[in-house]
Amino acid sequence: MRRDIFQAVADPTRRAIITLIALQAMTPNAIAEQFNTSRQAVSKHLRILTECELVKGEQKGREIYYRLEVERMKEIDKWLEQFRKIWETRFSQLDELLSTIKKPKT
Repeated sequence: MRRDIFQAVADPTRRAIITLIALQAMTPNAIAEQFNTSRQAVSKHLRILTECELVKGEQKGREIYYRLEVERMKEIDKWLEQFRKIWETRFSQLDELLSTIKKPKT
């Protein structure tokens, strides 16, 4: 079952895991050490992230190293882009308004 990518990033722990493994691939044990939670709980989060194809596990010896699938993050960025444009327009309008207000009256 493939889960929705937004379901995966809705959880703060999963977002923190994404942030951790964005820099380097990590084992579930190494990830669990960063949280006040069990390895089993981290494994559950990793399973959900894997089902969403946001992370991928790679077997190296007896360990599995999870790494971020950066290309999948582009789906989130693409969705956010529509809001980014709205925010930028509103900030520009606010800048113009503030400039008008700050001009000294002569």
